[in-house]
Amino acid sequence: MKNTTQKNLSLPKLLGLNSYWLGLSFMWNSLHPIVLPAVLLHLVPQTAKNSYLGGLTFLGMLLAMFVQPVSGAASDQWRSRWGKRRPLALLGTLLDFVFLGLLAWSKNIWVLLLGYIGLQITSNTAQGPLQALIPDRVPRDQLGRASGVKNLMDMGGVIIASIAAGRLLSPQDRYPTTIMLVVMVVLALSAAITFITADEEPSLEMGSKPRFNFRDVFRMDVQVNRNFTWLIASRFVFLMGVYGVQAFAQYYIQDVMQVANPVKATGDLMAALAIMLVVCALLGGWLADRHGARRVIVLASLVSAAGCFLLLNAHDLTSLVLYAGVLGAGIGLYLTSNWALASRLAPKEQAGKFLGLTNLATAGASAFSRLLGFPLDWLNSARPGEFMGYSGLFVLGGIGALLSLILLARVKES
Repeated sequence: MKNTTQKNLSLPKLLGLNSYWLGLSFMWNSLHPIVLPAVLLHLVPQTAKNSYLGGLTFLGMLLAMFVQPVSGAASDQWRSRWGKRRPLALLGTLLDFVFLGLLAWSKNIWVLLLGYIGLQITSNTAQGPLQALIPDRVPRDQLGRASGVKNLMDMGGVIIASIAAGRLLSPQDRYPTTIMLVVMVVLALSAAITFITADEEPSLEMGSKPRFNFRDVFRMDVQVNRNFTWLIASRFVFLMGVYGVQAFAQYYIQDVMQVANPVKATGDLMAALAIMLVVCALLGGWLADRHGARRVIVLASLVSAAGCFLLLNAHDLTSLVLYAGVLGAGIGLYLTSNWALASRLAPKEQAGKFLGLTNLATAGASAFSRLLGFPLDWLNSARPGEFMGYSGLFVLGGIGALLSLILLARVKES
């Protein structure tokens, strides 16, 4: 097969290659911080809302931890005239629309559960192969830039979702039909651009297709790939605290800030946060290519910890947005530099599998952070009006960012 991976890619090509992540980010950042918390209030008791939200999303994220590495590893071995990444990604994306429809018209908690769990399975089936497009198609000296563009698309999705979902869904809406239809359109358009731009060559001549072994997906020589292993561990610790802050933001705004429309306020907060993420995601890619991704991760962790601790002093929406902006700057730097380093450390012939394994940290951290909903409700109920649970989330986020640096110290960037 002709090798095109060493050819420098233009900015339009990088944008097209990463277009899918805008639609994907728009979908999940509409669902997790805005749509699911709002819809659940019509289906579950008010005093147990954090527990239900945490339990539901925990199940979904737990599935994502395992589905994504499996689909990524399967794509490493895929043989087709359309290449090895796009066929499985297309199948997963088409099935997404089935479960988005269920979420749009969920009549009870069980339909909501089916739609959400099904969407986690199909969406991560698509994500596994697509994550490998960057190491497949981008030369090594452009990995930081490509990772910056990927995170630009991710954060662009956050901004659009925050503005759109907060205005297309009101707290009184029983069914999130309108926003779900918009999600479907955005996902379809962004996916089409990436599938066309990816321009994969046929993988039919890559040799005989090896037998797929499920157990091999999660098997990794820790000694040979020790840097990658420590990077995953560091990513997990960092993201677990940060995701805990994000997951229960709408209920924090409702309970502590007591605004009239917490759905819209959450959307505005996420949009402001995403603007900082976009700026720092691009900056992080530039810095990673010039000064090394590992150094940027250190800076990002320190800034993120500062943002979490500052949130303890937020007393109104203005200070909340300001302090959340500091946290957003740290997360933006972190996501780009961390992904650039993961792309460099992943063995090229198994890029789908190894970048899929990063989801053990990403989805794993997101899953376990959702379990914080149970102690969160308990702490908030222990001393009504003090909301100690939310303060605990901010402290945990700061500590997690600092602890991740201890694990990062074991990673050597080659």
